[in-house]
Formats: sequence, C-alpha cells, structure tokens
Amino acid sequence: MNAGKLARGIGMTSERTRRRLIEKLREQGITDERVLGAMTETPRHMFVDEALSSRAYENSALPIGRGQTISQPLVVAMMTQAAMAADKREKALEIGTGSGYQAAVLARLFDKVFSTERIGELARLARQRLHGLKVHNVYSRHADGLEGWPGQAPFDAIVVTAGGRIPEVLFEQLGEGGVLVAPSSESGGGQELIRFTRRGDEFERESLGAVSFVPLLQGLD
Repeated sequence: MNAGKLARGIGMTSERTRRRLIEKLREQGITDERVLGAMTETPRHMFVDEALSSRAYENSALPIGRGQTISQPLVVAMMTQAAMAADKREKALEIGTGSGYQAAVLARLFDKVFSTERIGELARLARQRLHGLKVHNVYSRHADGLEGWPGQAPFDAIVVTAGGRIPEVLFEQLGEGGVLVAPSSESGGGQELIRFTRRGDEFERESLGAVSFVPLLQGLD
C-alpha cells in the first residue's frame, strides 16, 4: 500500500454516514457510550486506502494489503466494549496492529496502548497514520505478537486481532482484574470471540459470539 494514497479528507464519507454507522452499532448491541464516542471520534477513512475511503463507514471488513484486513466496525466495537470490563484502564496490549484503527480507538479509552505487528510494512504505515492524527499514547513495534510485550506487562486489557490458539504467554502478561479478548478457533473450524477475566490464578471465560479473523501467525514478515 502506498502511504501517499491514504485518504486525507472525508470526501464521500459524510458526517451523516458516520452517524448512521454508530446508530447501527447501537442497534446491534453496542451499549457502552464511551465506546461509541471513541468510534465516532476516530476517522476510519484515514486507516484505509484512498480508493476505499467511500466505503470506510460501511459495517464491513476492508483489505489493507498483505492479505490483511481492517476489521468491520461492529467487531472493533465488540472487542473494545469487552475490553472496557477491565478493572483498570491504564495499559492495553494489542496483538496485530494492522491498519492501526483498533489501536486508535483503544487510545481514546486507555491511558497507554502497546501494539505489535508482525508485518513490517503494515507496522510502518500504521505508525504514520497514528502520528498524523496526533495519537501519541500508542506505542507500536514490529514484533512477533505471539510473544506479547513482556517488558511492559502486566496489562489491564489484551486484545488479539487474529484467530487461532491463544498463546499462554498472553495470559501470563494479564494483570489482576484484567481482560483478554481474542478470537479462539474451535475444533469444527469456526471461531468465537472470547473474553477471559483474570481473578488470581483463575480465568473466567465468556463467549461473545461467532467471528471470522485472519489467522494468528508466528514470526516476522
């Protein structure tokens, strides 16, 4: 993706279109006004290629290059709302920066957001977008997300934006009263979004519904 072709204006994505998306999210079960406010204030069209900016406020996933996608707004809202159940909102970890959109939403709700991305090109573009939007409380790096970010642990919330087996190390990096939100692959081949809440050495598990994410992969690209 060419950074020079990132959308720089609203264009066809009018304020009315953005408000309509927020109303759809509310109708589909997103009840936390803090989450809806954060998504209202985060310009999704700035996180997609200019050619797709007119579709930025559709409730659909869009390609961002390298076989990756920006998640549909409903899924971003679901994951963010689930993360808000954490006892504290000081530090969040995101596994899979992608376009940077999810990190930008979290940055409006958590004091600090740490985000890892295994694909170098995506990490660089996301950093450019966040810097351009003056989002200064997101700390990103090109790294293998399966390792988490041990130097910054423990985290109040961990959000995993790719599906597969959830690495044990992420549970270890979750603080007391913290929540881990991740798509978990089921034996039948499907995925479901799970929220784990840490209580001492135990993790309460809650299913939030069926989802579909790109696979969680190991190593750098």
